[in-house]
Amino acid sequence: MIAIVLSAIVALLHLYFLVLEMFRWEEPRTRAAFGTSEEFARASRVLAANQGLYNGFLAVGILLSLYGGEAMRPALIFALTCVCVAGLYGARTASPKIIYIQALPGAIALAAVLYRV
Repeated sequence: MIAIVLSAIVALLHLYFLVLEMFRWEEPRTRAAFGTSEEFARASRVLAANQGLYNGFLAVGILLSLYGGEAMRPALIFALTCVCVAGLYGARTASPKIIYIQALPGAIALAAVLYRV
């Protein structure tokens, strides 16, 4: 049960990232959260929307895996591993805080799934 709840939280986080990156990228609060200027946000709008779409794919992958139950456990493990890898890459290339916002929650959920907590 804990693994399901943690995985669902990770999926909800990624749906939130989708909203920020696809629909609210140029808003002041989003720019502050990502540390971007108005000019950068305007120039990178399409790239951010693409990134948001990928976050949505991760969320849907996790949610479909949860819906499918035990038969979809390998897909859930794959989706959560993707979240961890994306978080590590983002922490290395964009902002170190991504390790805490994306990679760590994904790793905790993944550990819970692997150890059937």
